[in-house]
Amino acid sequence: MTSVRDPAKLYPFDYLLKYTIIPLIPRWITPNQITLLRIICVPIVAWLLSVENYNVGIPVFILVAFSDAIDGALARLRHQITAWGTFYDPVADKLLISVAVLIIVMKHINPIFGFIIIGIEVAIMIGGYINRRNGRPRSANLWGKIKMFLQFAGVTLLMLAVWSGATLFVPFSIGLLSLAIVFAVISLYTYGL
Repeated sequence: MTSVRDPAKLYPFDYLLKYTIIPLIPRWITPNQITLLRIICVPIVAWLLSVENYNVGIPVFILVAFSDAIDGALARLRHQITAWGTFYDPVADKLLISVAVLIIVMKHINPIFGFIIIGIEVAIMIGGYINRRNGRPRSANLWGKIKMFLQFAGVTLLMLAVWSGATLFVPFSIGLLSLAIVFAVISLYTYGL
């Protein structure tokens, strides 16, 4: 069962961004530039998290992760969807989440749990590459968007727990990341593998 979604179809959050953030972005800034900036920021996030500079690392991680919603909404709202963006936007997301999982989840929850998350992300990237190479590029689907949000929320809660010592966040983080794994498997299946 594959799900081919029209990449130009708006998501519910696009409407919110249409009237809040998107008007603040100059027309000369393209979605692909934001995606490229996110890719460039991944090593910075990795370094900040690895040296445990959470005062800067957590806000930078949140800002970089939020740029995913911005570039997608910008592409759909301004009709600037490109094949490059359709492929590299999810790659940028997977790189960002994988770095956070490697540095935070594997250390503070469980390495096996982290490997499962990263393994599914790699499978989704390989599937996207195969689909693209076979002339069937696919844009992200709703399952993937939900998975990304759950991963972001789970990793952010874990970072906040590690930074603040509020261990109450850890079970919630594990729950969100576990749910993200379920949505990742659904996304992988519906993505066309």
